[in-house]
Amino acid sequence: MWFYYALITAFSQATSDAITKKTLQRADEYIVAWLRLLSSVPYLLIALFIIEIPETDSTFWAVLIAALPLEVTAFILYIRALKESPLSLTIPFLAFTPVFLIFTSFLILGELPDKSGTAGVILIAAGAYTLNLHMKKKGLLKPIMAIIKERGSLMMLIVSFIYSITSSLGKLAILHSSPIFFGALYFIILALAFTPIVMFKSRNNLGQIIKNYKYFGFLGFFHSLMVITHMVAMSLTQVTYMIAVKRTSLLFSAGYGYFLFKEEKMRERLLGSILMIIGVVLIVIF
Repeated sequence: MWFYYALITAFSQATSDAITKKTLQRADEYIVAWLRLLSSVPYLLIALFIIEIPETDSTFWAVLIAALPLEVTAFILYIRALKESPLSLTIPFLAFTPVFLIFTSFLILGELPDKSGTAGVILIAAGAYTLNLHMKKKGLLKPIMAIIKERGSLMMLIVSFIYSITSSLGKLAILHSSPIFFGALYFIILALAFTPIVMFKSRNNLGQIIKNYKYFGFLGFFHSLMVITHMVAMSLTQVTYMIAVKRTSLLFSAGYGYFLFKEEKMRERLLGSILMIIGVVLIVIF
């Protein structure tokens, strides 16, 4: 069942990202980031009301406190990346999270996937190169340099690394509580923690909330669905495996990029996304 939960997570994340990018055309990035979190709170509160509240210990709360500042940092970079660069040129870099997880999940959880993931790592790197293949005519290193120069791609690569840490910490917190309890509580607290940041950075743009209210109901639903299915899937298998399947969101995002935002150079970006996903699958299988 973990595979199906992870696949739902992938679709929900890609849909949330597409709605987020659409809203970013009309509103400040901090407002959108905050409302992506805040609009999911009612759904998460319902989940907390339904489930049985588990006992928690000091490890659970220590992990929660350690993960929150990392999650806030990653979320800000995530939203800024969506705003500054095409969807099909930013989201694929989340495919690096399972690569980083090979190391972080071992250090934090002692989980170690099966060996021979080298081919997967090479394919993920090749996929990242292919995203900017149109730059090849200017030199073999130009596609790599384009990753550095494309601020959204670079920011999402940093996000990918941070998520490898928070995913491992999240699995540890789940082991000391329950999947839905941790996921709901964690993102409710994250929404509250993000509030003073928004009030400091975007207090003059709060009127944008009313102007874009129609987007936030859908955004909250898909974001909360992503949170819950993510946590349940992660409780049922190794973190690296779950995140690998979750990264099939890259294909959904490539589709949204083409149909909703009319993004260009989709052939090479779709090829790059597919290569990265194959790499992720190889890491999982071998």
